[in-house]
Amino acid sequence: MKLYHSPGSSSLAPHIALREAGLAFDLERVNLKTKKTASDTDYLRVNPKGYVPTLQFEDGTLLTEGPAIMLWVGDQVPEKRLVPSPGTMERYHLVENLNFIATELHKNFGALFDAGAPEAMKDFARGRLEKRLDYLNKALGESLFLLGEHFTVADAYLFTVLGWGKFVDVDLARWPKLATYAGRIGTRPKVIETLKAEGLLKG
Repeated sequence: MKLYHSPGSSSLAPHIALREAGLAFDLERVNLKTKKTASDTDYLRVNPKGYVPTLQFEDGTLLTEGPAIMLWVGDQVPEKRLVPSPGTMERYHLVENLNFIATELHKNFGALFDAGAPEAMKDFARGRLEKRLDYLNKALGESLFLLGEHFTVADAYLFTVLGWGKFVDVDLARWPKLATYAGRIGTRPKVIETLKAEGLLKG
């Protein structure tokens, strides 16, 4: 099994999930500008969408889109409780959170990284992002994790997205509960292991 990734991008979330799950996998780095992998493969031949993550299985089957990959990963190790059991309300709350992160946070952050986006569009995205973070800061409350007492793949995704703030002048100090939350997730051994594997953390 191989995860195609780009350091610090949205593929960081399924990378964290794979390590938290304890599954065996290889990493293949992708240059998102050239669309070439570390082994000089044309990434567009792997995933015509041209972005990461992509999980490739031994038989050549592909799974794309971070939330889908993370759900698959969690379902392989139910004892780890990375995703709640199918059919439970907790499962639907997990999907609810993954969708919120993907559409309301990830996409608005993405606009701020777009060098070609008009300033008016970036201002609009920033305003929407700040409102969503206001909501999330309040909704998180004193909970340790998004779904309560247990780390799930939604926490891997939110940690990844919140980490982008420092690159686009979105200071988490304005949202102290989110800042504390991100700091707590960042101390998890498997998260540290993932960050080091991607060259995002020294030591």
